Amino acid sequence: MPFEVNNYLLIDNDSEFSRQFTEHYFAQPHGTSPSTLVVAGANTRQLVKLMFDQLIKDYCYCDFSNEISVSELASYLHEHHDIAGVLYNQTDYLLADDKQRFIFNSLHSVRFLIKEVDNGYLFEPITDIAQNNHLSCQTEIAETPQNLEALCEKLNN
Repeated sequence: MPFEVNNYLLIDNDSEFSRQFTEHYFAQPHGTSPSTLVVAGANTRQLVKLMFDQLIKDYCYCDFSNEISVSELASYLHEHHDIAGVLYNQTDYLLADDKQRFIFNSLHSVRFLIKEVDNGYLFEPITDIAQNNHLSCQTEIAETPQNLEALCEKLNN
């Protein structure tokens, strides 16, 4: 059974890879259903093109070297999407330094490396330990409370 990429977050560090990957899964006429893939990265112009071409459901700007930007991404994803996991280009993940990998491993507990092969893509689970913190999009930590006064009072007690 082929790997289902629905409701995943794709990290866009390589725009060419992201385009080829999304075209492989969601380009019409062979795409079976509308894309539910969300993409995050710094190249907003490319992300808008992917959305305009209906290859992704949504996109979000994120500077993955900035923890504040990643934390904002986590909050946005938690509030607006039900992300099943995160997909990384294998090359980008393996070339990341320790700080970058910490951020990558914090986004979600379900993470896969994508490797391009002759007839498509191969998905390999990431075995590094997942971090559960303010950068995680699947936890309540990422939730922005509606009542900020109550949060302030709770934090000050």
